Amino acid sequence: MAIHITGDTMSAETGGRVVATARFSEHAAADGCGARIVSAVPARLFTRGRAITALTVAGLGESGYPGSCPLLAALHVELR
Repeated sequence: MAIHITGDTMSAETGGRVVATARFSEHAAADGCGARIVSAVPARLFTRGRAITALTVAGLGESGYPGSCPLLAALHVELR
C-alpha cells in the first residue's frame, strides 16, 4: 500500500490501483479554511491529517486486513 500526496490531492494505492482519493476544497468548510473530501467517506470533511488516516484505513481494508484488526480499530477511533 502507498499513499501519494501532491499539492491539493492525495491517493491511496493497493496492488497498483487507486482505492481512495482525497482532494482539498477551499469552499468545503464554513470557517473559510477549506477541508479535504475523501472518496471513501464523501459525506465528511477532513483536516489534512485525518484525510491521510482515512486513506490509510481505505488502503488497509482493500489490502485484506480484517475489520477486527487492532490497527484498523485504532484508526477508526481516530477518525471519530
